Amino acid sequence: MIWSAALLALAGSVQAADKSMATPVGGWNRAGLTDRSQELAVNYPYALVDRGAQRGRRMIQGELAKAGKERGVHKLVVNGNPTPLYTDDTGRYARAYSFGSGSNSVEIRSPDGKAVKRVQFYEADKSRPQPVIRVIAAWDDSQAEVDLHVVTPDGQHAFWSHPALSNGGGLDADTVDGPGPENFVMTSPMRGLYQVWINYWGNFGASGYHFDETTRQRPVITSRVTLVFNENTARERREEFVVPLRAIGELTLVKTFKF
Repeated sequence: MIWSAALLALAGSVQAADKSMATPVGGWNRAGLTDRSQELAVNYPYALVDRGAQRGRRMIQGELAKAGKERGVHKLVVNGNPTPLYTDDTGRYARAYSFGSGSNSVEIRSPDGKAVKRVQFYEADKSRPQPVIRVIAAWDDSQAEVDLHVVTPDGQHAFWSHPALSNGGGLDADTVDGPGPENFVMTSPMRGLYQVWINYWGNFGASGYHFDETTRQRPVITSRVTLVFNENTARERREEFVVPLRAIGELTLVKTFKF
């Protein structure tokens, strides 16, 4: 079976240079395809506190053995969607993501693009339908507080203080401590015109939120916004946009599309 011994060996492996991802025994979901009733524990990734539209998030966490600016920035790639992977001073990281049903993959790539660790797992929970529209925002400054905004055809507006919409759409994570990702998902989208915006709201440091431009790590912050349609199906289609964010308060229309 595709989810058998070879896959589980990969899920449990550790690279010599990097400790990579902390995955449970047997991967993230055994999917019922193999009898592992004698295992001590087979669990999903740590589930965050239920916060309404954010209840579907799972925490991807682990440790890079050699962290530091001199090595550059690793990337976390979830189902083909890359995000800069910043760590704390000890090399640890934690990122939230909402997975749909079916096959999912999580990969860490080194600053030079080489694969460090890859885990593939099967989400068998049919209560997690596949996203028909997913919008992902990520950026390359770990101190910047950047927000994704989506306006749906009926005029509803999803953003950090209003994540859940009555039409079934929702923003699943307001990332305030790093480069994203922030995700907007609809599993049964309505027909009509959608708007996708990105806002450079401010910065976050040791003293909390602030609007001091001099603390920026880059003169121009680059945000990558990805639109994924019919995710994890044969009809999957995606569009990517790279948006420069030059000043705090800047609100940019990334894409208007009809569904």
